[in-house]
Amino acid sequence: MDAPEGFSRLGPIEDAVRAAVDDLVERDAPTRMQQGDHTLWQDDPTEVADRLGWLHSPDEMRAEVADLEAFAAGVVADGFQHAVLMGMGGSSLFPEVLFRTFGVADGRLRLHVLDTTDPAAIARATTGLPLDHTLFIAASKSGTTIETTSQLAHFSEQFPNSSHFVAITDPGTPLAELGRERGFRRVFENRPDIGGRYSALSYFGLVPGALLGVDLAALLDRATIADADVALWLGAAMAGAARQGRDKLTLLLPDEIGSFGLWLEQLIAESTGKKGTGVIPVAGEPLGRPDVYGDDRLFVVVGGAEAPQEHPLVELRHADLGRHVMLWEMATALAGAVLGINPFDQPNVAEAKEATARVLAEGLPDISEQPLEKLLAAVEAGDYLAIHAYIDPGSDVAAQLQQARVALRDRLRVATTLGIGPRFLHSTGQLHKGGPASGVFVQVVGDDAIDVPIPGQDYGFSTLKQAQAAGDLAALEAKGLRAARVSLDELLKESTP
Repeated sequence: MDAPEGFSRLGPIEDAVRAAVDDLVERDAPTRMQQGDHTLWQDDPTEVADRLGWLHSPDEMRAEVADLEAFAAGVVADGFQHAVLMGMGGSSLFPEVLFRTFGVADGRLRLHVLDTTDPAAIARATTGLPLDHTLFIAASKSGTTIETTSQLAHFSEQFPNSSHFVAITDPGTPLAELGRERGFRRVFENRPDIGGRYSALSYFGLVPGALLGVDLAALLDRATIADADVALWLGAAMAGAARQGRDKLTLLLPDEIGSFGLWLEQLIAESTGKKGTGVIPVAGEPLGRPDVYGDDRLFVVVGGAEAPQEHPLVELRHADLGRHVMLWEMATALAGAVLGINPFDQPNVAEAKEATARVLAEGLPDISEQPLEKLLAAVEAGDYLAIHAYIDPGSDVAAQLQQARVALRDRLRVATTLGIGPRFLHSTGQLHKGGPASGVFVQVVGDDAIDVPIPGQDYGFSTLKQAQAAGDLAALEAKGLRAARVSLDELLKESTP
């Protein structure tokens, strides 16, 4: 099978990629995937056969566009100006991408994605918005996500008007039942055989998109023209490179879809990072000098973004968001077939959740901060450095941490990632615990000047945030991984020349 345009610069991984392509072609993988054949990935249909609904989303949701646009028009007619989306991971990342990519159409709602337990961020959403003109959207596939249920309890107490609330969830979940009991403005029940990270083109992405005024029909139409051959080669490149030790998939995106890396991080990390293997997505890391990169990188350049000349490279010429969603979903699923893993489960995600629950039950532990340099001394060639920051995502600290991340990349010459907690627990957390043991994890936890109570609980958002940080650190340490909490001030010093 000839390589599509854009796959001519694979260099040292060309043979491995072609072997992966031959494997997928020999197994008739694209056809079997479209047919819903779970044996492409594993003999057991569990968490495969009931996770392939995303393949049908573009066609099926096209029939729902008129209803979604009518819903959005009714919201606007009733005087709503803002929408607060309470969700995590697959329930929040693509709406964030839509907002950052397309903005807000005239007369539509400004979207505020609240995927945090930081009390300052929660308080700001409560006090900074005109509640009489704000729609609250609780989005959770399971209907039990602790961050979302806590936020919903908070805003319901602050503004107990059920006509201002919307739910997006699977059929029959506690959230769906609550929405009906309280008389929410609308309860959208999603097709249940779509996993969270593959749900961009379902109600989870399209309801917020309609409120923003995104052209949903065009978004879905473009998704249907994603090239299956390009997806096959992209999946083979991801998996073939990982098998050759080039598992740091570095994404270079044009400004117009720069936020798309947020969504890709979850799709790739949570889908492939398990059983000790996986593809490590590196998003938001600006292009550096040639000498800051090791031989563990594969670059994917989209839409003519600037590209390195010295490393294996895949070029995807167009920057069409709808087409890219389906392209990457297919490619990631096919990469899983090559790697011999199930790209639709998340076996290690529960570990941090269970550890958090123990902390909430037993009380916050005393965690000593370790010297940053001691942790950095453990970094070796081929590793990646992951900064886990439990901070207010709307503060200036996030930008400073990005600068520190880049400085550490240049100094250590390893791939870097920056995750804002607890968002990343629903995005890259699976990779951290189930993927290659090549991560070095730097945790920082910001101080909270205020706390915001959670109705029905004996703790507030500050305690929940700290419990999530402590639980995740305990889960990493239980795996024998190199992880420690360090001083935020010490890490921020890395951001200054």
